[in-house]
Amino acid sequence: MNFIHKMILSVVALSASGSLWAANEMASIQGGEYRPLYLKKNMPKTPVKSFKIDKYPITNAEFLEFVRKNPQWQRGTVSNRQSDANYLKHWEQNGSNSFAPKAAQLKHPVTYVSWFAANAYCRAQGKRLPTIDEWEFTGLASEKAKDGSSEPNYSRVILDWYAEGGKRGLRNVGAGKPNFYGVHDMHGLIWEWTEDFNSSLLNAGTANSSLFCGGGTANSTDPSDYAAFMRYGMRTSVQANYTVKNMGFRCASY
Repeated sequence: MNFIHKMILSVVALSASGSLWAANEMASIQGGEYRPLYLKKNMPKTPVKSFKIDKYPITNAEFLEFVRKNPQWQRGTVSNRQSDANYLKHWEQNGSNSFAPKAAQLKHPVTYVSWFAANAYCRAQGKRLPTIDEWEFTGLASEKAKDGSSEPNYSRVILDWYAEGGKRGLRNVGAGKPNFYGVHDMHGLIWEWTEDFNSSLLNAGTANSSLFCGGGTANSTDPSDYAAFMRYGMRTSVQANYTVKNMGFRCASY
């Protein structure tokens, strides 16, 4: 183990003990109901049970600690059925079979992780990935309201992030203001895996498959909600073993 790797592990140990930054806290979200993009306005809203969700996306430091304890999830050891060839491609080699993020990336959200890896991480913490409904329900909140979707600046922030195409690159988690629930970075930092990312949209006759082919906008709640269309389109375009440079995750629990 070289000096750089020892230094990174020392930083991770500090983070775990709370000396550098707090471990990933969870926010308690009171249940309610919301109207997903694919439901018409005259259809009943979708109920969401009370749950907890991480206040921050999982960082490189946290995922590195997980990999140390679960070496089967180290870069170079994961099967191609569980991840594609780009898995953790931004981590640097620090030994024959050891990879780690740069020190400057430790508090960045971990990316280039597959759904399988994200799910394994959350399960190892006694948690799980949030469902689509839980993520969207939390993501509706603005800084001051449980549902800020009608506020002019709410969609503007999201659309500006989509428009700039990640040119700013990643930054530390928690750099922006939290939403109503105290949850950070739901928008404007990364895409995030959900437990049922491509399975709950087209079941029980509640959704029109043409919605994701450009022809079903008339059947959606708000055809002008480009941000929501982008999220739902993204979820239907990936597979569980894909890794993406700006896709990470956070965990949830009941």
